[in-house]
Amino acid sequence: MSLLVEAFGSRAKRMAATAVAAAAALSLAACASGSSDEGSATPDASGTAPAEAASYGDISVQLSWIKNEEFAGEFFADSKGYYTEAGFDTVNLVPGPSTGVAELVSGTVDVALSDAVSIGAGIGNEGAPLKIIGATYQKNPFTVLSLADGGNILTPADLIGKRIGVQDSNTALFNALLAANDISPDELEIVPVQYDPAPLISGEVDGFIAYLTNESLIVESEGYATANLPFADNGLPFVAETFTVTDDAIANDREMLKAFLVAEIKGWTDAVNDPAEGSRLAVEEYGVDLELNPEVSALGSTTQAEQLVVSPDTEEFGLFAITESLQEETIASLAGAGIEVSAADLFDMSLLAEVYEEYPELVDYAG
Repeated sequence: MSLLVEAFGSRAKRMAATAVAAAAALSLAACASGSSDEGSATPDASGTAPAEAASYGDISVQLSWIKNEEFAGEFFADSKGYYTEAGFDTVNLVPGPSTGVAELVSGTVDVALSDAVSIGAGIGNEGAPLKIIGATYQKNPFTVLSLADGGNILTPADLIGKRIGVQDSNTALFNALLAANDISPDELEIVPVQYDPAPLISGEVDGFIAYLTNESLIVESEGYATANLPFADNGLPFVAETFTVTDDAIANDREMLKAFLVAEIKGWTDAVNDPAEGSRLAVEEYGVDLELNPEVSALGSTTQAEQLVVSPDTEEFGLFAITESLQEETIASLAGAGIEVSAADLFDMSLLAEVYEEYPELVDYAG
């Protein structure tokens, strides 16, 4: 196994498990997602727990990937006591890779950090009773990665005539990217690949489906100049690192979920404003057993903070906001990938709206 896969693997593996995970999940008896003892008060936004703070007991959060800088906000929320202030006794951050569909429906976790495609497939194809209540990543993090002195793919037109390495799990997404840019699959060569970018480095392919904050940075760290064609900027936007819960949790554990979102907003406010510390928490504490590359982690933490987590929408409405227009763009992207769901099927933004109505000061994460 190459160093590239050994160090980080690939986010693309998550997509491969979507259909199987959803089907397996729905074969299990759905359980109530909240294991907490719900109270009447929500945490104080200043960072000090109210005198009569609610007690929600323990909460389990399924991470979509390994404990690297991708979850800097969660590491801040844990290490700085925001979860405790919110009323949680313990927070179990369960490492992935996982789409979270199976774990949510079976009741083994309360919240899953996933993506709109995985959750949309679970809902649209399997009828999973799930909703997205916020999103850390405002932009689709997928990209067509190429070498600057190789394919140098910077525009959709540059795809024409090229050999593009596409994992089985990402074929529908890549075809949707082509369709969004009026490119026929016959105008290029799709080469089946696995999750190691080695075929890109060796010249077997001109482009490779990757993550902006993962394989792209890893290849750069190996000394190669890279070029990226981000899906989000080229007709295929959708939200990722989504906070996903069951319909039952929304109905029965609403205050617990809102308290969780308050802690997450505080954690990600820190992560946006101090990406270096977010990387350090990943490398030296939460992901210490993974032997993460400090330089790659630091760059990934900064890249996500500047390019994926924040946007003009978050500046106006706060972190994790998914505006109606972004919901519509996400639904259109899923339709292009063959996943038919409506915005009402996929999203419930009412909890986040209530959080910001109760604590409007949290909107100003840059303050």
